[in-house]
Order: sequence, then structure tokens, then C-alpha cells
Amino acid sequence: MNVDVAVVGAGPAGLAAASAAARTGVSVALIDAAPRPGGQFWRHRARGIAADADLHHDLATFARLRPGAGVTYLPGHQVWTVSDGCEIRAVGPSGELVVSARYLVLAPGAYDRQIPFPGWDLPGVMTAGGAQALLKGQGVAAGQRVLVAGTGPFLLPVAAGLATRGATVVGVHEASHPAAWLRHPTTGVLGKLPEALGYLRVLRRHGVPVRYRSTVVAAIGSSHVTGVQLSNGERVPADVIAVGWGFTPQLELPLAAGCDTRVDEDGSLVVAVDDDQFSSNPRVLVAGEATGIGGAALALTEGTIAGVAAGSAALGSPVPDLGRLRRRRARLRTFARALHEVYPVPGGWTDRLADEVLICRCEEVTAGELRAAIELGATDARTAKLLSRVGMGWCQGRVCGYAASCLTARWTGTPYDPRGLAERPIASPVTLETLAALAQNPEIESPR
Repeated sequence: MNVDVAVVGAGPAGLAAASAAARTGVSVALIDAAPRPGGQFWRHRARGIAADADLHHDLATFARLRPGAGVTYLPGHQVWTVSDGCEIRAVGPSGELVVSARYLVLAPGAYDRQIPFPGWDLPGVMTAGGAQALLKGQGVAAGQRVLVAGTGPFLLPVAAGLATRGATVVGVHEASHPAAWLRHPTTGVLGKLPEALGYLRVLRRHGVPVRYRSTVVAAIGSSHVTGVQLSNGERVPADVIAVGWGFTPQLELPLAAGCDTRVDEDGSLVVAVDDDQFSSNPRVLVAGEATGIGGAALALTEGTIAGVAAGSAALGSPVPDLGRLRRRRARLRTFARALHEVYPVPGGWTDRLADEVLICRCEEVTAGELRAAIELGATDARTAKLLSRVGMGWCQGRVCGYAASCLTARWTGTPYDPRGLAERPIASPVTLETLAALAQNPEIESPR
């Protein structure tokens, strides 16, 4: 398939980009792994089942952006690599799909950031995003007695959704304190206050305590979670712990396309883009969480700018005046920077890890084994990976990469650098037959 503009990812940024590009009059393909559009933000139930309105925001915008005329929508296709020449290779229901585009907009989104603690590998410990995905996608509460913990405003909708679906939420434990917003009164936080108060009212109605400056330090249990130990020494019975420490951009595809990166204020590796969302690759634009964690409103704005810019470039026309969108993007980025300052991953966790605590759950690499790799001479996360196998398992470092990079920097006294565990030439599982076809056909561009 050949198109003018291909968009990968059908979350808020990708939907906005595809819609905006189509309005310029160019041919557009929208490729996404899920069976329905919306990404994680507008994650939906099976076809024919209406969305749970209380679990979603701004469904009117979703309805307006749903793929329509002018967009070839390709759901159920998992993109496993892209080339710097804008060739996309995906695996779908009918086998491999290859899409060649003149311009490419990548909107891959993000996933939950995690930090290790004793017992985090027990059944019953899950990400806050995983608990939310179960609610939105299957209408299932993750457990009967759930404790929600970590940092960031995302904890409140997760806890409220669980409480309204019949779970007993034994507490929300926020490591930070909302009083920190007093240092950022002009960032637009007052506009978010009604939403936060709404969640707090739901939690109060269900008798859910909200504790600030409180963190999980250990999961209690042998074969599964039976409780939680908190930073104040308290132990709380629970069968599920939903933990979230913010989000990590998903960068496999931008890195495969040769896009330059930078380290953002929250320590995330993100794609560096210009004022039109173009990356260092002149044919690849990137929008949404991959350019910096900032929420759906920022993703929609960036996606719209990227779609207009990509469509204009495909037509050989200059990008039209987007002053209003650029000003909105600037305001939302200011709010995102404040969000990172108010809800940081709390310090001290790197010094609380005993040698037996797992860092990499896939390969069962412990903190002690990571320390041993450093003693053997590893001075960066990539070398520590080669000596200890941290990040070499099924998730390819998506879960443990942040922690491994932080620990390596801490224990070696070197600057934190997330790049060592970020690059993955194959972004999703693919058959050996598909890979073999690359070697047999010299005209096919291989992954970087």
C-alpha cells in the first residue's frame, strides 16, 4: 500500500493527526494494533458494547475524530518496525502488511512506569494502567480489596473506577502532596480542579481514604498478595496492589526511524521535535506522549499540528498559520512540566533495595546480580544488561529499564541516561518467517 501520509497509533494524537491530514486532501492510512480506535485513553469494550461514560473524558471529541472518509483505517495491525525511509511493516489478521508513505506520523503513546520493591513480582501486583485497562476494556475490577498507590493524578480515576465497579478500595496512597501546586498557580491547574474534586467526591462516597506522602515499600504474601506494607510501617490487607509512577514513552518506532531524542524533565527519553512536530528525520513527525508525557489534551493538539504539517508537506505547500494551536501547545507543555515537578518519583527507593529484590522480572535478575555486574566493570545500563541479562526478557526492558538505568547511575556515580535500554529494533513479536523474508529480498529495507 502506498499513501501520502501514514499515521501509526489510533490514540488521541494519532486520531487527531489522521483527521487533520485528511482535511488537507492527501491520502491517509491509520494503522493501529487494537481492534477499535481510541488508544488507552479512549479504550473501549468489545464491538457492540457501549463505552462506560464515567470512565472516559470528552467522548464527543472521540466521536468527531473517529476514522471516516479520507482515512484508510487498518485496525488489528501490530507495527513491528519502520524504516527511516517511511516503510512500515505490520502483522495483522491476514499476515504481513507493508505500507510505504511519503510522510509518517508516529503516535505510539506510553506505558506505566514502575519501580521495584520487595514482593512486586507476586501475583496481585499490577500497574495502575493495567487496572484501568481491565475496567475500560472488559468491565472487570482487578480484585476485591485493592490498594492504589504511586504518584500522579492518574491514581484518582483508577481508584474511583474501581470503587464504582464494586471493588473495595482500601486506600489511595499518593507519594506527593497537592499543596506543591501552590508553586505553580498560573499553569492552568485551576481548570483541572473540578475534575479532581469529582473523583475525590466519588472516593469519599465509597469510604476510600486518600493518604498523601505515603508509599508502598513492600507487598506481603507468599504465593500471592495478601497485604501491603506502607512507608509509615502500617500493614493493610489487600489482594491487589495497583501501582503507578507516571508513564514512559514508547519509542521503539521513532528510534527505528532514526529520530533524535532528548531526556525530558521527568527523566523520560523523548523524541526531539521542531515547531511543526517534525523529528530529525525530515519525513517523520512524532506527536503525543512520545515527545513528552503531557496528557490527552496535549496529545490532541500535537497530533493536529503534525497532521496539518504532514499533509502540507505531502502537497508541497507551506504549513498554514497554526498560531492558536501553537499557543495552546505551549500552555499545555507548561502544565506538563509543572506536573512532573509536583509528582516526581520520590527519592530514596534506590537505597532501600536488598540484594534479593528482583529488578528484571522476565529474566529474574536481582538487585544483587545487577550490583555484581557493576563490580565487574559495567559503567552504564547497556553494559550492565550485557553482563547481567537485565532487560533481555520478554518485555525487552520496558518494565525494568527505568529502574535499571536509575540503579546503574546511582551505584556507579555516573549521570542518569535512559538511552542504553531504550532501543529495540523489533517493536513487537514477529515470526522467524517474516524476518527471513527480509534477508531473502534485497529490495526490502531492514530494521536499523
